[in-house]
Amino acid sequence: MITNKTCSRCNTLFQCGATEANGHCWCNNYPPLFKPDPLINCMCKDCLHNATIEKVNNYLAEMTTEKALNNNIAKDLSKTNYFIEGIDFYLEKTFSVFTAWHHLKRGYCCNNGCRHCPYGFKKDTL
Repeated sequence: MITNKTCSRCNTLFQCGATEANGHCWCNNYPPLFKPDPLINCMCKDCLHNATIEKVNNYLAEMTTEKALNNNIAKDLSKTNYFIEGIDFYLEKTFSVFTAWHHLKRGYCCNNGCRHCPYGFKKDTL
């Protein structure tokens, strides 16, 4: 069911609801970083995207190799079916570069020397 809502951040009107064939709202593509709050309603796509980037960046600012290996809560979040530009990856020329957040969600090091590896693996240590 589609519901008209007002963004709790910017007051823009937007549609929320099961608009996709699978019956899920577009916001289900984002990592579940926000707890339901009776004072804060849904956010529009732009505000949710920006709020998610802010929350991810705050989490990454506190990240250490030790935390990535032993206390990484990102790997325990519900999995999403989509990679989101600016959160899971960014584009550099014609390449997609995975972010530290993406690697943390995966939950382990692939030992490929990824540019943003939060697990401390460096390509020059091969």
